[in-house]
Amino acid sequence: MFIELMPLLKDRTLLITVARIEQKLRVNVIPTKARDGEDQALTTPLSYTASPEELDAEFGRHLAGYVDSHITLGSTLAEAKAQMDAAAKAARQRAKASQQTTKPTQAQPKPETPAIAPITAETPSLFASAQTSTEQPAQAAGEEGRA
Repeated sequence: MFIELMPLLKDRTLLITVARIEQKLRVNVIPTKARDGEDQALTTPLSYTASPEELDAEFGRHLAGYVDSHITLGSTLAEAKAQMDAAAKAARQRAKASQQTTKPTQAQPKPETPAIAPITAETPSLFASAQTSTEQPAQAAGEEGRA
């Protein structure tokens, strides 16, 4: 049993508890965090409940599988973190390079924007032409009545 635990004990401390539940035993193997900021998944405990005979015969195999899974998860998390760090570093370098290349172009004059004519009192309103067209027939009718 302890030979299987050696790879896990290399980086962290383990808490092992054994409790009797009726005629069976429950064994818990609880890894502690190796360092602050470590992923919580690496502290997932193994809990195995079986008769003493089954524990003697099978617990070592289950423990070896647990340790292998734990080591694989730890290395996968480390690889993913390294890849994310490398990608972030590359993105920072690209941003820095693009800022350096855009600085000289900022010295160039900006293209002129067309000036918008200010609104004056002479600018006709939307309804101005409609008013004049309706007023003209009325004035014409009034002038005919006078004649």
